[in-house]
Amino acid sequence: MAKFTVYFKDKPIQSSLFDYGVIHIGRDETNDIHLDSLAIAPVHAVVILKESSNIIKQLNDDFPLIVNAENVKETTLENGDKISIGKHSIVFNSAVVIAADLQKDTLLSKDIESLNQEIKPAVKLPEANLQVISGKHIGRVIPLKKAMTRLGRGGDGIVVISKRKEGYFISALEHDNSLQVNQQPLGEKTLKLRHNDTVVIDNSAMQFFID
Repeated sequence: MAKFTVYFKDKPIQSSLFDYGVIHIGRDETNDIHLDSLAIAPVHAVVILKESSNIIKQLNDDFPLIVNAENVKETTLENGDKISIGKHSIVFNSAVVIAADLQKDTLLSKDIESLNQEIKPAVKLPEANLQVISGKHIGRVIPLKKAMTRLGRGGDGIVVISKRKEGYFISALEHDNSLQVNQQPLGEKTLKLRHNDTVVIDNSAMQFFID
């Protein structure tokens, strides 16, 4: 498994996890990693992920491939390597780093679960839910029964919806421009959710409603 984090002008814009296999990078939307820029070839490069090694290859001589500030035709990727394509850059992380990140997420989940047990008896609110209104899970209902409910994935933005005596509040643990409430970026704000508010997490739209 490997993680690719895409940056544009030093700002992260997307992050993707891949198992072993062939990963295509380029301007065309059919690529596994899509970079929308005329400075990038329709199919610019390919990464071959194996258990023993990870190889990146240039696919178009008219569009340079730069890894760690060096022009390459083909090279082995190591953890932390920086791939430069046009004005975009991609940081490659190996399975070891991903496993460490997942461990951190697990510890965070345990902290939240512990806090749920402490807060739950003190908070009594009308039951609330999120219903998915776009994507492959459309129609799915997510009950917000815990004192704190965590949603999202690392790299794509993680949010927490907390139950307080004043209502349900949403805030971001990982700030990402794709996190939105009523079509506005959530950013570093903590917002009180109201009936029929629309929330976008992991590029999936959900509607908040109170029973």
